[in-house]
Amino acid sequence: MSAASSPSPTTPSESPWAPLAARVFRALWIAQLVSNVGSWMQTVGAQWLLIGSDAALLTLVQTASSLPVVLLALPAGVVADRFDRRSVLLAAQGAMLTVSTVLTVLAFTGALTPTLLLALTFLLGCGTALMGPAWQAIQPELVERRRLGQAAALGAVNMNLARAVGPAIGGAVVAVAGVGWVFAFNAVSYLGIAAVLLLWRPAPSSRPAGVGDEPLLAALYAGRRYVWNAPGVRRVLLRTLLFVPGGAALWSLLPLSAYRFLGLGSGGYGLLLAAVGAGAVAGAFVLPRARRALGAGGTLTAGALVFAGVLAVLATVRVPWLVVLVLLPAGVAWIGVLSTLNAAVQTRLPGWVRARGLAVYLLVFQGGQALAAPLWGVVADWLGLTAALLIAGASLLVGVALGHRRPLHGTEGLDPSPSDHWPTPPLLFEPGAADGPVLVSVVYRVGPRDRAEFTARMTRVARSRRRTGALTWGLYQDGGDPERFVENYLVASWSDHLAQHHARLTGTDRRDEERARELLVPGTRPEVTHAFDSTAGPLVPDSVDRAAAP
Repeated sequence: MSAASSPSPTTPSESPWAPLAARVFRALWIAQLVSNVGSWMQTVGAQWLLIGSDAALLTLVQTASSLPVVLLALPAGVVADRFDRRSVLLAAQGAMLTVSTVLTVLAFTGALTPTLLLALTFLLGCGTALMGPAWQAIQPELVERRRLGQAAALGAVNMNLARAVGPAIGGAVVAVAGVGWVFAFNAVSYLGIAAVLLLWRPAPSSRPAGVGDEPLLAALYAGRRYVWNAPGVRRVLLRTLLFVPGGAALWSLLPLSAYRFLGLGSGGYGLLLAAVGAGAVAGAFVLPRARRALGAGGTLTAGALVFAGVLAVLATVRVPWLVVLVLLPAGVAWIGVLSTLNAAVQTRLPGWVRARGLAVYLLVFQGGQALAAPLWGVVADWLGLTAALLIAGASLLVGVALGHRRPLHGTEGLDPSPSDHWPTPPLLFEPGAADGPVLVSVVYRVGPRDRAEFTARMTRVARSRRRTGALTWGLYQDGGDPERFVENYLVASWSDHLAQHHARLTGTDRRDEERARELLVPGTRPEVTHAFDSTAGPLVPDSVDRAAAP
């Protein structure tokens, strides 16, 4: 593994199934499997209803289910960080159950038009978008942090095990009984997750304190600000963006390949999806060893290369059994990429902004699929299905080349756990929560031999300040006293600054501050002051000034 690659968080001697020992995780995993089977059955039914349409319309099924993530992922992340995540998940399950019931009724009565199908698929996607950040954010509450990589892999196994079973069942049910029955099963499948969530009693501290009172726009901005100032998270998003558009071609064009190239019906298409799912389940057994051998970056590269090869085979081979065999390694590659990216972003996010950070990741992942799917459909209509598949494979090879130049950052020493290490500000009055902006100034004294290294180490402190709330930041050296450095940063309000003190700082932030302060002149300490905007008048009463006067 290269020095820049992230090590696997999985303990080498542990089984990849270890997270299933946690009772709630195991129950939710089983319930999610049933629900995912229902979702894949519905996907087959929806796509097969449109199989006689042009390629662009058929690929809109994937767009309708993924586009809501583009529109709602960030607000859903705010909701999951501000409100009880269990309640958010229950609301999403109820909404999807209602929409699926309507879809079922329309299918059985023969009133389901392509427009209604896409509209209701879009509404189901809205439920999935609302659920996604909250579902991802509760994982650290269900399993130990050292097992998050295994939990992410098991989540991918869950989806792909459902892919191995659901499409085959769905195709058979469509062929024998009609589309309405696959929609009905999907509606019932939501009840299992709802039942487990109703019985689960999370710890009262599951939602970090100090972040529940932010207005919606402020909370959205805080999530964007954190991700922008977290290089490790940004690099994960980049690697996601390099893989997803090309990878999406497999899912959006596979039904057309089955129908046009291989002459298969709904049952045959289900078998192709089942092959991908079976490969992913098998991948769960080999993934821990492969990740230890290749590292996170190598796993992403290998997955993209395999996917590119599979797309080339789909474009050129017309033998069904051979295509089935080739789709098996596609499943291994998919679970490898998905679980690696998921674990990488999970381990880099602190609790107070975890759902919003994961929402950005889901926005890139699902949004990339939503935008790429119709693009590949248009390319298939214009240039032909073979050309579309080959171009998608080529885009993955370009992503591999670019990803080699932008490897994942390592996680050595990364500590996203909360750290309440700042002392209470020594003020002479009690500011209101909305008072601000607040100018925080920190004075350091640094000797001549350490100044260059000090300023270099303060770049990490600068990112910490911006991640946790600073609107602006600067480090200044006193022209009349070169030993004196002044750090200034502006925070929007007093409540935002208190959140920095008590809710947003992590062990990594503390380490970066300590490394910079190691270089201070011996015997000196940073001097911190807090200044409030007084353009509308003084905030400190005169009586306080007189009482504080010497």
